[in-house]
Amino acid sequence: MAETTPSAAPKTSAFKVPGEGSSLRISVVAIVTLLVAWAVVTNAGWIKPLFLPSPQAVALQFWEYITGAANDKTLWQHFLASMGRVFAAFALAVVTAVPVGIAMGMSRMARGIFDPPIEFYRPLPPLSYLPLIIIWFGIDELPKVLLIFLSCFAPLALAARSGMKSASQEQMNAAYSMGASHGQVIRHVILPSALPEILVGMRIAIGFGWTTLVAAEMVAANVGLGQMVLNASNFLRTDIVIMGIMVIGVVAYLFDLLMRWVEKRLVPWKGRM
Repeated sequence: MAETTPSAAPKTSAFKVPGEGSSLRISVVAIVTLLVAWAVVTNAGWIKPLFLPSPQAVALQFWEYITGAANDKTLWQHFLASMGRVFAAFALAVVTAVPVGIAMGMSRMARGIFDPPIEFYRPLPPLSYLPLIIIWFGIDELPKVLLIFLSCFAPLALAARSGMKSASQEQMNAAYSMGASHGQVIRHVILPSALPEILVGMRIAIGFGWTTLVAAEMVAANVGLGQMVLNASNFLRTDIVIMGIMVIGVVAYLFDLLMRWVEKRLVPWKGRM
């Protein structure tokens, strides 16, 4: 009988989860493709500059606003004014909405008090209650900051409330069995478990803040990125409008990247459990 040799073991490769891996190259290719397509259709005259100016025209406006050659305030003045409004409102939302969300997650009474008004105004567009804010608070800086604050408050509070449910009962029972007090359980078990969702809520909230910026600066503002875009739209300066929109989008994206970095530093265990 012929001697049989054992068949070679099949080669195995590490299993890769679909969607994992860096998408940086794909993103770069997609952005370059869009820019090339934009340059082609505008320089070929297929679209009128009133509707879509060329990348060169937008870049020229960006340079003029940076250097102060434009017949307007410099881009830095607009940028700093908008940054001050957005981050003042965001900081105020963080120090108020997170405790409210934690209270809603821990107390039935707090949930009964805060949940109805938050759920009522959360789906409303900011422009719907902008006139009321102007009537109540005038046209100074307060209504601008308040409008952005309201857009940031709801997602932050709901994220904190949802995060309070992340700690398992087994973790809390283990802490209690080791002699931890109720306050220590909240501080060392519940809050660390809620932190990932709170940070996600912060990312969403700052996005809403930048989205509301243009509406907020409709309130008698004479400086700010939103005001710059609105003023340019009144004179059909599409190149300035697109330049302002791109600046707002890039700043919001950079802050989102910063929040992702903070999230990795503070909650490195997220997604590994």
